[in-house]
Amino acid sequence: MLRNAFALLTGAILLALGFMFSVILFAVIAVLGLALWGYVRWKTRKLRRAMQERAPNGNVIDGEAVVVEEYGITPNSLLPGGAPQHPSSTHTKEHP
Repeated sequence: MLRNAFALLTGAILLALGFMFSVILFAVIAVLGLALWGYVRWKTRKLRRAMQERAPNGNVIDGEAVVVEEYGITPNSLLPGGAPQHPSSTHTKEHP
């Protein structure tokens, strides 16, 4: 009986110590993260200011384009000895 009570008390104390340690650890990590964020923000202030001055009207439009080639494939053009088909529009190419 005394052994069970001692085990329960020891478990509760270890659980409380673990919780306190984790709270302290998370607080230290949060402070270090905030310090790192502030350092990066401070070091890049001139770069951010220069980027704002060069942007037209303060807006930057960024885009990307991809060229997709289309091929006119028909069963006759794929079979051996089949006559190649001419594409119906200028935007399509025959598959080699």
